[in-house]
Amino acid sequence: MPKIATLKSVIPTLRPQLRELQTASWRAHRHTAAQRGYGYRWQKARAAFLLANPLCRYCIRAGRTTPASVVDHIERHEGDAQLFWDRANWQPLCKTCHDGLKARQEAQEAAGRVG
Repeated sequence: MPKIATLKSVIPTLRPQLRELQTASWRAHRHTAAQRGYGYRWQKARAAFLLANPLCRYCIRAGRTTPASVVDHIERHEGDAQLFWDRANWQPLCKTCHDGLKARQEAQEAAGRVG
């Protein structure tokens, strides 16, 4: 019966490539969620906000009743702590609206600023 080949000799040669792939990750330049302000304090504030605002704002405008699961910053805070914690800048959205409509809206705004 033939022996099973081992990968021991291949693994050391893959380490530099793996390290390079990890650094080239699309998230490598981003801070962690906690470093961006989304730590324990945010989780508590988010839960309280969703309890008080349980329905998606975009869906309500469209005549639908959908539970909100995301607290969205209406105006991008871009690290501004005052804007980040300003509850007047928060809106309840469902994940579908946040990841779809809101993302397209922000992309269009960004294109308008650049172009």
